[in-house]
Amino acid sequence: MDNQSETRDFLSTRRAKITPEQAGLPVYGGNRRVPGLRRGEVAMLAGVSVEYYTRLERGNLSGVSEGVLESLARALQLDEAEQAHLFDLARAASSSRKPQRRRATSQPVRAGVQLMLDAITNAPAFVRNGRLDIHAANQLGYALYSEMYASPVRPANHARFIFLDNRSYGFYPDWDRAANDTVAILRTEAGRDPYDRGLTDLVGELSTRSEEFRTRWAAHNVRQHYTGIKHLRHPVVGDLHPMYESLELSADAGLSLLVYTAEPGSTTEDALRLLASWAATQGAAQEPLTQG
Repeated sequence: MDNQSETRDFLSTRRAKITPEQAGLPVYGGNRRVPGLRRGEVAMLAGVSVEYYTRLERGNLSGVSEGVLESLARALQLDEAEQAHLFDLARAASSSRKPQRRRATSQPVRAGVQLMLDAITNAPAFVRNGRLDIHAANQLGYALYSEMYASPVRPANHARFIFLDNRSYGFYPDWDRAANDTVAILRTEAGRDPYDRGLTDLVGELSTRSEEFRTRWAAHNVRQHYTGIKHLRHPVVGDLHPMYESLELSADAGLSLLVYTAEPGSTTEDALRLLASWAATQGAAQEPLTQG
C-alpha cells in the first residue's frame, strides 16, 4: 500500500472531522470552504508552520519527531487508536528499506498452540492474524463461526464473511457496527504492516466486490481490538453477547489468541453450553484449516 496516500487521506479526513468550535477557535464569517479545520488552523494548534504541516498532510512523514506527532495528535483530537495509527504511518515513512514480511501469518499454527486451544473447552477460542484470517480454533470456536465455515474458502476470514457472504446479515444483529469495526481493524493493520501483500490483495478483492466495503475503507477510520463485547446471533442457539480478550502470541509474530467468555449465570453462558453440546453431537466444522 502507498504510505504517502495513506497518510494524506488519513490526516485530511481527521482534519475534516474537527470544527473550529470543537478546537476552541473563533469563527469569523459564514463562508468556509472546508467542512472542518483549515490547514493553517491545524498548523497553529500543533505549533508548526503552515508549510510544514502542508508537507506532512501531503504524505511526507519521513523524519518527523515524536514531539511533532504528539502535537499533531492533540490538534486533531485523535483517540488512542488514531494516534497509534499516525505513529505507525510515520515509522513506515521513515524506514530506509522495506522490512521483511512476517512469515508467521502464512504458516500453520504450532502444535503447542493448537493443544492450548483444545484445552480451552468452555469458551470459543481461535488464533487469527492482523488481516482477520482464522488459522486455528477449538471445537467451540469452529461451532460459533459455523456460518463462516459454510464457505469453502480457506483460510476463513472475518472481513470476507461480512462483506461477501449474505449469511453475515443474520449472524450480526448490528451488521453496520460489525462492518465498521472490521474495516477499521483492517485499516489499523495497513498502517502497522503496509508491506503485507496478503492484506493488499484482500483489500483489493473487497473493494472490487463490495460497495459497502469501499465506502467504509475511504473513511480511514481505525480501531484497536483488544477487549470488548461481541453481539452475535447463531442459527442454532440464538443471541450471544460474549466478552472477548485478545492476546498477542509473542513467539508467533502477527498472530493473536482470542477467547470469548460469558458472565456466570447469563443467557450467553447457557447459549455457549448448548452450543458445545451441539458441536459435540453434530461434529461442527472441525476439519483442519487449509492455509492460503
